[in-house]
Amino acid sequence: MPEKGIDGRKGAAKPFVEVPNERAVAELGERKAQLAELEKAGDAKEQIEKLKREIKWLGRHQKGMAMVMQELPDRRPTYLLKRGDYQHPDKSVAIPPDLPGVFKTGKEAPSDRLGLARWIARAENPLTARVTVNRLWQHHFGTGIVRTAEDFGTRGDPPSHPELLDWLATEFVRLGWDLKAMHRLIVTSATFRQASRFETNVASKDPMNRLLARGPRMRLSGAAIRDQALLVAGLLSERQGGQAVKPYQPAGLWEELSFGNGKTTIDFYEQDHGENLYRRTFYTFWKRTVAPPQLAIFDGGGREACRVRGDTTNTPMQALNLQNDVTFVEAARHLAQRMMREGGTTDADRISFAWRLVMGRMPGREESEVLVHAAGRHREKYADANEETIKLLGNGESSRDDSLPPHEHAALTVVALTILNLDEAITLE
Repeated sequence: MPEKGIDGRKGAAKPFVEVPNERAVAELGERKAQLAELEKAGDAKEQIEKLKREIKWLGRHQKGMAMVMQELPDRRPTYLLKRGDYQHPDKSVAIPPDLPGVFKTGKEAPSDRLGLARWIARAENPLTARVTVNRLWQHHFGTGIVRTAEDFGTRGDPPSHPELLDWLATEFVRLGWDLKAMHRLIVTSATFRQASRFETNVASKDPMNRLLARGPRMRLSGAAIRDQALLVAGLLSERQGGQAVKPYQPAGLWEELSFGNGKTTIDFYEQDHGENLYRRTFYTFWKRTVAPPQLAIFDGGGREACRVRGDTTNTPMQALNLQNDVTFVEAARHLAQRMMREGGTTDADRISFAWRLVMGRMPGREESEVLVHAAGRHREKYADANEETIKLLGNGESSRDDSLPPHEHAALTVVALTILNLDEAITLE
């Protein structure tokens, strides 16, 4: 009897296969060995409980699901539906697969998805290359040569530089549809490498920079902001591939949503531990109707519909997120740790070290003086505030270097958090 596929129909292709998670298996063995040593020593109760939680999570993730695509051995027949009702097909005549004539690339072209794919990727196709390079341009400049990247039709905007769009499209085809080469071409161009300073005399004539008189200046995406904070803190995991991960998330975010089956938050989102908390945002678990809150705050949007062009906003919620979200506070704590270990012995040197890591330049005199003053003020605040110091340095699951003075570490954590929250830190210039 034919096995049912994911859609419940007999003989349907199965889009998922079970695969072993070798990394989870290896980590499970390591955690069990660590737990045995701690239990033998008879102390470190908090570490034992933490290891038990990690072992429980790893035990459930020793196997994962991988998505695959395969065709049926025999093509399923398709029939005309009476009055469009799928329950009443007219089985007197089967309808063969075919494509509209405009999509066919020759007499021998297959009349299926392969034929359509070949038409899409034809060098003579006037749309594919233009749409693609326009989206690449939008990625680097914030706005495409055709502003309406989602609409190249009669209702879309005309290109600001039609000849440039034509040249980029033909160059894309000439380079064998090489996306990496096109990214390199754009970012090494004189247009991209211009200063992004907002000159008043130019801005009055071209406030949206459609004439490309200056380099791009735009707010980074929520994913890039998070990844950058983890990177400068030395926390970002470099591991590639694998299953989606579930980093920190506000408690009770999904409590009001049951998704029609009575399940609650814990059934869908059980926070990960260890390295998975610091994977690139690209790997973050995303429920279609509930975006990760940090990405939603930074205009990540939902996934109910495809969006090729998003809006950029500036709201107080974004600043509050950068100042209070556990991910950014933990990143600031580790950045402060780096400042104390690698940045020198004076506040000025440590601040210059962090500033260069985040901004890619040295701070100006006034910028440095403001933060040096702030470091001194916060040092006095945390000198006697033991509870507040412990609470601040306890953000996140990663360990702290106990050899560092707590009040000093706390003061520089606030300074590092301030640097990560600056406009220049979250803006491409």
